[in-house]
Amino acid sequence: MSAVDTMTRPLVAAEGIVKRYGPTVALRDGRLTVVPGESHALVGRNGAGKSTLVSILTGLQAPDAGTVSFDGEAAPPLADRDAWRRKVACVYQKPTVVPGLTVAENLFINRQPTGRGGFISWRRMQARAAELLDTWDVRVAPEAITAELKVEDRQLVEIARALSFGARFIILDEPTAQLDNREIERLFDRMRSLQESGVTFLFISHHLQEVYEVCQTVTVLRDARWITTAPVADLPRAALVEAMAGEAVAGETAAGETAAESGAVARPAPPADAPLRLDVRGLTGAGGVFGDVDLTIRRGEVVGLAGSSGSGKIELAESLAGLHTPTAGQAELDGVRLPFGDVSAALRAGVGCVPRDRHEQGLVSGMTIGDNATMSVLDRLGRYGLVGTTAKRSFARDLIQRLDIHAEGPEQPVSDLSGGNAQKVVMARALARDPRLLVLINPTAGVDVKSKESLLARVDSARDDGTAVLVVSDELDDLRRCDRVLVLFHGRVVAEHPAGWNDHELIASIEGVDRG
Repeated sequence: MSAVDTMTRPLVAAEGIVKRYGPTVALRDGRLTVVPGESHALVGRNGAGKSTLVSILTGLQAPDAGTVSFDGEAAPPLADRDAWRRKVACVYQKPTVVPGLTVAENLFINRQPTGRGGFISWRRMQARAAELLDTWDVRVAPEAITAELKVEDRQLVEIARALSFGARFIILDEPTAQLDNREIERLFDRMRSLQESGVTFLFISHHLQEVYEVCQTVTVLRDARWITTAPVADLPRAALVEAMAGEAVAGETAAGETAAESGAVARPAPPADAPLRLDVRGLTGAGGVFGDVDLTIRRGEVVGLAGSSGSGKIELAESLAGLHTPTAGQAELDGVRLPFGDVSAALRAGVGCVPRDRHEQGLVSGMTIGDNATMSVLDRLGRYGLVGTTAKRSFARDLIQRLDIHAEGPEQPVSDLSGGNAQKVVMARALARDPRLLVLINPTAGVDVKSKESLLARVDSARDDGTAVLVVSDELDDLRRCDRVLVLFHGRVVAEHPAGWNDHELIASIEGVDRG
């Protein structure tokens, strides 16, 4: 085979990938072709199929249909993990190195060089680590404790470990989410240097400006399908957002097209003189996950909070619900300062919350619907710490009826419910205390269409009741219920969209694309 053929033959090729999880189709037509020595971007909104494709490219699961090949050869069997390590490695947003071990120990974990008697040769391991780090110009000491390294250096250690197996195809999954601008630029410099040494990258990021800075080719997934692959230089930013959003960007709403068809539905805003319920000033999260955030919500107003996975939007919402303690700033609800770092105190202060994960944070699976739904109001259902069974059952029945929870009754185990009905129980508990501030984090995640509409109807009801509502979601349909949507980017509020926004406008802000 000629040198020209070797350079033009794809290093990685995935064709016609299909992956189902029960009735859910995670990928229906996944495609990817990566040529040697490039940085290739894989972009798409949450739910587009990126994570599923990566799990297949790294051999964590097999596709239901389609093929994956490396350098013209079929992918190894799933059970042959060593063969997969020689082909590909993924460096995730959260480093997988063991923090308490040294750099050398992490580089050669489970394959330490041995000496006499089969004991680990620490001297040889240090020497091999130094050689490996020098080969790939990773400037950290082999004896350094990994936990003491910067995030960018921990990522480079993971890349060096992957390269030591022989892999020359590295997947970087949201590598900049925890880095500041200076660290991001250093990481990109190292990527360019490694490319010159023959390393190929698949770069996954929600920040589209990074795609234009470091990548040569981009592939777009949308709705579990391949949409396009194109040279980055030939794809204007507006066209890239269009491919991700599925609608035209260059021309605004077509003649005769309604706002509901093109984007969010404009709703009557609450009166400008409506009382201010939530007033957030200069709020800054631990570790700078969000910073200097100002946010207001009036009585009867629904405000959306959008952003990528590393934007800080969830941490900000959780702070208002009492889960975290910010390092600076304050928040007042009806003029009274909110307590931070104390969920019970936040409940008493008038905050109701639907957390981001109903399984881990929202429900106690071994308890009944009634127990889960009334957990936040037990102090109102009895005296001296004793809860009346009749009172609790009656209160739970009212919540079941109010939220249209399809169940046999309050005594049914919550674990028996469908995803939609289980989420309604979480919503019921959030509403049980008649909160003045309702914080909803991914409120319709993993529910069917009918349940989704029922849950969103509760947002409208809360608005009508005068509640201040904060909706944090990756789903555009959730954000369409909002009177306005704020966008966080790298922990800062960078845009505000009034009701009536178009999808491409919001997505452009979320992805950090300058449309001006």
